[in-house]
Amino acid sequence: MTTTLAPETPTPTRKSWLPRLLRERQFRRFWTGQTISLFGDQISGLALPLLAVLGAGASAAEMGYLTAAGLLPSLLFSLLAGAWVDRRPIKRRIMIAADLGRAALLLAIPLLYALSLLTMPQLYFVAFGVGTLSVLFEVCRTTLFVSLVGKESYLEANSLLNGARAMSYVAGPSAGGVLVQVLTAPVALIADAVSYLFSGLLLARIQATEPPPSTTPGLGLGEGLRFLWRSRLLRMMLAGSTTLNLFNYMFSALIILYAATTLGISPGVLGLVLGIASIGALLGAAVASRLAQRIGVGPALILGYVLFPAPLLLMPAASGSRLTVLVILTAAEFLSGAGVMILDICSGSIQTAAVPDELRARVSGAHRTVNYGIRPIGAVLGGTLGTLLGVHTTLWVSAIGGVLAVGWLFFSPLPKMRTL
Repeated sequence: MTTTLAPETPTPTRKSWLPRLLRERQFRRFWTGQTISLFGDQISGLALPLLAVLGAGASAAEMGYLTAAGLLPSLLFSLLAGAWVDRRPIKRRIMIAADLGRAALLLAIPLLYALSLLTMPQLYFVAFGVGTLSVLFEVCRTTLFVSLVGKESYLEANSLLNGARAMSYVAGPSAGGVLVQVLTAPVALIADAVSYLFSGLLLARIQATEPPPSTTPGLGLGEGLRFLWRSRLLRMMLAGSTTLNLFNYMFSALIILYAATTLGISPGVLGLVLGIASIGALLGAAVASRLAQRIGVGPALILGYVLFPAPLLLMPAASGSRLTVLVILTAAEFLSGAGVMILDICSGSIQTAAVPDELRARVSGAHRTVNYGIRPIGAVLGGTLGTLLGVHTTLWVSAIGGVLAVGWLFFSPLPKMRTL
């Protein structure tokens, strides 16, 4: 059984304007650390590729290898990390170590650059190392989450965490662009390293009683997958999210190319459109909890599965004047951003409630292996079909396929699920 801290008495005079959970010191530290780290990730998401191009002279193929280096650990290590983590008594210490390790790896880059020693293999190593430590951090995160939040507050807590993620989408790339422009890409990476140090410091100050470690004999590498398979609810949810990710990454691999070449939108204008449209993600994070309470958490998740991919159908359909096309793209991204937040908040809350404490890390690892493993496959498939069928046709196929992913959910208990 999960052990949670007793809620702290809020201070009505000083923090009464804060959401209820943010008035509780332990969760506030957790949320603050996650928020700072998310903003840092957005900065490095821009600075690292720019550094590879401008500082190490990366070719197109090398940029692909750099992206793959960051994604590969989720496919290789998630199952193993989940099995190992479930046997550790205090997951929070692993999260702190992962934060410190990621900070050290990122701080090495500006040092190597300053010494004129930076090469692409070093960047591959850093991307792979950061990705590996991120896997460890993420499979631990749910265990700490349930130690700080009662089941009745899962939706509210996930809304706050995903709201921070949405804010990072809106402001992070802009801040990253300014830092890269003013301070150069290597120095901008220091900001992400500092964000990990802040996250680790705040985690170290959290006081929480975590669930006891698993005592199941053996590594139990397949336990997470078996649990997902035996649960009709989680099995159908995983099938839906994996299908959606396959088609969404097919779409993502081609949409920038399509917008720049076929629609003739400049990178600057496209970045502005995406930044404005990211406000939709903030809206989705703000309404997800109330929506789930009003129509039920299962129907809300189904709505998110439709609202996330359906607006993307507008993109290959966009035509007319330049202003009309920009309005259509902005509307599509705005609605899609709202949908993905509703989807993520409801899905994360349901999965957290459905998994027993002794299996949390293993189920998280199994879920990441399947759900993240399909993403590079989708990107490669999108590029291949774009070559064979044409970019425009492949965008239609991937957008329609993404909408059809919701079909899996109708074979689950979700349509009738009202509460966690």
